[in-house]
Amino acid sequence: MTTRGVKSPYLRGVIDGLPFLAVIAPFGLLFGVISAEAGLSVLDAVAFSVAVIAGAAQFTALHLMTDHAPTIVVLVSALAVNLRMAMYSASITPHLGHLPVWKRALTAYFLVDQTYALSSLEFERREMGVGEKFSYFLGTVTPICLPWYLFTLAGAWAGAAIPTDMGLDFAVPVAFLAMIGPMLRTPAHIAAALVAAGVSLAFAWLPYNLGLIVGGIAGMMTGAQVELVIERRAAPEEAA
Repeated sequence: MTTRGVKSPYLRGVIDGLPFLAVIAPFGLLFGVISAEAGLSVLDAVAFSVAVIAGAAQFTALHLMTDHAPTIVVLVSALAVNLRMAMYSASITPHLGHLPVWKRALTAYFLVDQTYALSSLEFERREMGVGEKFSYFLGTVTPICLPWYLFTLAGAWAGAAIPTDMGLDFAVPVAFLAMIGPMLRTPAHIAAALVAAGVSLAFAWLPYNLGLIVGGIAGMMTGAQVELVIERRAAPEEAA
């Protein structure tokens, strides 16, 4: 499906966002099912998705909650997973930072991986006014963020009907593997993932899965160092 000839920025956003339904649907359903398995009500599961609207952070928080981790550990872990949103915000500010406060708040709430990726690409390749940019952004939100709530609801309903002894807890690590796998595109990504996994296992003895946070920090530091080494090696070649 192409947006060639589509004049409405909102409709272009909708069309560009539609392919992501192939990802949003299964993960929304999965989160709803696992929420029910963890003991959350249908209302709790939907409220979770509405309040957080970040798949990886939601899976992380839910896993820690089922392990009865302290609230502060759950919050810090979820925030750590979502640190990338701060970079998204800084990147999108030159395009949408001049909007009224309520529109900026709406943008901040719906700024997730997919809406950011689509919007930043569109804003760079097409001349648009701030109003048109906001309309395009809302267009990407429509098939990406709103269905997340609906699929969470459907998954929670389905999960409530599944016996608790079926052991659906295996779905959480599978979900993370499915999310992380496509991201391992560069040596820095691969190194970060390997170090994070190794350190997390080495510190698995820490309570409340704090080893995951230690591993995540180690992975980020490793990835940054690998990127730095690659850039330093590339600099002499470019100069030559």
